[in-house]
Formats: sequence, structure tokens, C-alpha cells
Amino acid sequence: MDSILRVEDLHISFRARGGEVQAVRGVDFEVRKGEAIAIVGESGSGKSVTAQSIMRLLPSPPSFVKQGSITFMGRNLLELSEREMESVRGKEIGMIFQDPMTSLNPTLTIGHQITEGLIKHQGASRQAARARALELLKLVGIPNPEDRFSQYPHSFSGGMRQRAMIAIALSCNPALLIADEPTTALDVTIQAQIMRLMKDLQERFGTSIILITHDLGVVADFCDRVIVMYGGQVVETGTKWDIFRSPQHPYTRGLLRSMPRLDQPKGEPLVPIVGTPPDLLVPPQGCAFCARCDEAMGVCVDHDPELLPVGQSGQTAKCWLHHPLAKEVRHETAKR
Repeated sequence: MDSILRVEDLHISFRARGGEVQAVRGVDFEVRKGEAIAIVGESGSGKSVTAQSIMRLLPSPPSFVKQGSITFMGRNLLELSEREMESVRGKEIGMIFQDPMTSLNPTLTIGHQITEGLIKHQGASRQAARARALELLKLVGIPNPEDRFSQYPHSFSGGMRQRAMIAIALSCNPALLIADEPTTALDVTIQAQIMRLMKDLQERFGTSIILITHDLGVVADFCDRVIVMYGGQVVETGTKWDIFRSPQHPYTRGLLRSMPRLDQPKGEPLVPIVGTPPDLLVPPQGCAFCARCDEAMGVCVDHDPELLPVGQSGQTAKCWLHHPLAKEVRHETAKR
């Protein structure tokens, strides 16, 4: 399967009064044509910064790219001019933001906000753009599209605003869609509807999707592969079956233990991950999760592990327990 996006050794920092916040530290991943991947992790893990860096939406200053590349369909996005990036945003890469009320312009009608991209990127006439916008509103499940076309965002419910955001993001048939916490502000029923809608649209149009979320439960039926981030780094990658059935990093196991599951005995309490994420003003010298890990070894304190292959399916984990010299330790851990 062809890769349409490749992020390699990406380092992104922010200049702050106290020093340099190293928000993203050596991130590598790829997105293949037509697949959906999820990037999961706690708040502050670097997942949203990574997503916004793909769209070149981070303000500079205070942000800056220290090193790395983001290659989309053969072009390094970090080397494009702002004018060139404007032709990529919306046309080739669409984005759905966490809060549609702050992403939609309250002074413009929903119809205007959908047709704007069609007119700018595809040179559509106003009549053709309106017809396409009505088609999109119907496609994303908004009733009475003729009436809704002329209404403002405040007239829409939270779920309908998010559907309108999806319509805007898909208006130019982008090759890649980035959804940054698209269901956080919605109730559980609407969450399921939005995720089902995105999955249906992905299968219909063959769009590649990056889903940014802190909720592993949301990705179970949605994504092909999962990337787990912690402390600005990728700590585990694998298919959704790998991650849910055989998590190999202590942090991933902690995330799974902290979420409700249907296969848990009734009344069994959830197990939180004790402690707090590392201060990225002064990142730890060794493993970022070491201070919160009940399986940490001496080597974890002073030496940062590499992403190591585990199993036969391409799963990787950034943990010293999978180093060849840690076989005995891993065997003892498995007994616990």
C-alpha cells in the first residue's frame, strides 16, 4: 500500500519564558493511501502539535521545527512557502478541529463557509459550489440542507456543527483528513454517529484519516493502526488488534486499564496511571515514562530506549523490556 504521508525524526519546540519546551521529540510514522490511523495519548503527549505541524498551523514564533521532515505525496511540507501551503490546506489535506464553535466563523452562513473552499481551490462557480455544498450537507446527515445552507453556526446543535465541519473538510475531496479530537465536546450517542459517519465517508471516497484522540475506546472500530504517544515521543505502534489484545508498552497497558471495558467484571474499579507526565522544559534523560512505570529498571533512568520490533506483525514498542538483553526481566514481568 502506497504511503501518502511520512513524518520522519520530527522535533518541534516552543520558546517559553522558562526556556525551550520540547513538545515533539523525534516522531516517525507514515500514513498509507486509504487507511485510518489513530494517534492516542494523554493531554500534553504531543499528538495535537504533531497534527497541526502537518498543516503548518503552529504559530512561529513561539514554535519552531528543530529538525525532521513531513513528506506529503512527494513534497516536504516544511519547505513549502506559505502561499504554497495555502493550496494544500483544504484542497489536499482537510482538518476537523476539536471545537466546531470556535472553528466555524459565527458571522458567515454555513453555506458560505462550505462554498468558500470550492470557489478558491477548484474554481467552481457560485451555482456549482452551492449545489456541491447542498450535496455535502445531505451526505453528512444534516436535514433540510436547503434551509440549513443559509443559517449561521449558532443555529446548529453541537453534533450538527461537527457534521458541518466534516462537510467543509471534505468539500474538495482531500487525500488526507486530520480529525483532532472531533468528538470530545459531544455526548456518547452523537460521538458514535460522528465516528460512523467518518468511517462511511472514508470507505466511500478512499480518504486517508489521522484521528487524534485521548480515548482508546473511540478508535476500536475505526482505525487500522494505532500510534501511542507519550512525552512528545512515539512509544508504541501496531494494528488495533495488536494494541488492544497484546499491548507491549507499560504506558499502553496503563491506558487500557484506565478505561471501562465490557469484558471486565461488574464493579471492578478502573486503575489510573499514577503520577504526572514529564516536564518537557526539562525532558528526562532516559525513558519518559520511567517515573510512572512499575516495571522500570535501572537502565530506564539514564538511557532512552529505541522503538524495537515486537512480534511478527510490525508492532513496535519503545521499551527496554523488549531489548534482547532483557529477556530474563521480561520473562519475570510476564509472570506477574
